[in-house]
Amino acid sequence: MVLDSTGLAHAGLLPPRPGLEAPPLVHPSGFLNKIVDQCERLQLQSASITKYVAEVLPGKNQRAVSTASAARELVIQRLGVVRSLCESEEQRLLEQVHGEEERAHQSILTQRVHWTEALQKLDTIRTSLVDMLTHLDDLQLIQKEQEIFERTEEAEGILDPQESDKLNFNEKCIRSPLLTQLWLTAVLGSLSGMEDVRIDERTVSPLLQLSDDRRTLTFNAKKSKACADVPERFDHWPNALAATSFQAGLHTWLVHVQNSCAYKVGVALGQLPRKGSGSDSRLGHNTFSWVFSRYDQEFCFSHDGQHEPLGLLRCPSQLGVLLDLQAQELLFYEPASGTVLHTHHAPFPGPLFPVFAVADQTISIVR
Repeated sequence: MVLDSTGLAHAGLLPPRPGLEAPPLVHPSGFLNKIVDQCERLQLQSASITKYVAEVLPGKNQRAVSTASAARELVIQRLGVVRSLCESEEQRLLEQVHGEEERAHQSILTQRVHWTEALQKLDTIRTSLVDMLTHLDDLQLIQKEQEIFERTEEAEGILDPQESDKLNFNEKCIRSPLLTQLWLTAVLGSLSGMEDVRIDERTVSPLLQLSDDRRTLTFNAKKSKACADVPERFDHWPNALAATSFQAGLHTWLVHVQNSCAYKVGVALGQLPRKGSGSDSRLGHNTFSWVFSRYDQEFCFSHDGQHEPLGLLRCPSQLGVLLDLQAQELLFYEPASGTVLHTHHAPFPGPLFPVFAVADQTISIVR
């Protein structure tokens, strides 16, 4: 072991440097013991690492391989169950479509046979009456009065064709909660993002306050006097329309509704009246609007004055709206769980605007 000047000074072999206080003396054996202890600790650490590499890591690797294999099998098993269920549901729905198509086809054939016979009967009666008018004199016609009356009465008994749902294909045959839920999950997973919906400030009711970013509506029981009375503005009900409309494709947006116990969210036609306290400008009470609404603990879907109660088990903090204009379907869902809350199938007669109403606290469009 070689000691430098500092070490020699510590060992008492050199005098301390002038002007410096001599450090306390350390016996060489104590210093050597410290080095020995350190070497033993390093040896133990090396042994621990060697054991970890030789025993623990192989076990970890084996468990990782085993767990990955089990996870792989679980994925395959679950997707197999989903695939099997989808195939079964597909077969069931296609059979229902085929059955409904056959039913409508048979109804149309039955109607065709019925009205063909009716036409033949009418033609026979008409030919007979024309023949009487052509070949009989007045006295003979009077003698044939009873026969003419009976034939006329028979013709009057043949009514005009009436519109019947039995002659139409019933699209309800493809309604499937399972398909709707799977479809919603797939759509939400494939969409690149939500629509950037903002409120048209010209439509905002004087009972509502619009945030600077035009996404939040706050209810105020006192009408604001600062709002100009423009034709686009709702002047009685606490409504507001979005600035943009949709007329094709697939669209979805979210609304934060946790803070409100009284609101309506949905879509409306641009022709929705804006003035007065009548039902024609009240969301869900006319043919221009389709809305999901909440009042206290009651939820419903409303259109044209018809209100369908919805048995929700909890109050959603956010409400998702999915509009599929190709399928003519409006769907409301809870984003947190992906649960479908309500679906509505109907032909929409024109471009649709997101529409909102709030009569308690605030609601906000989620960015």
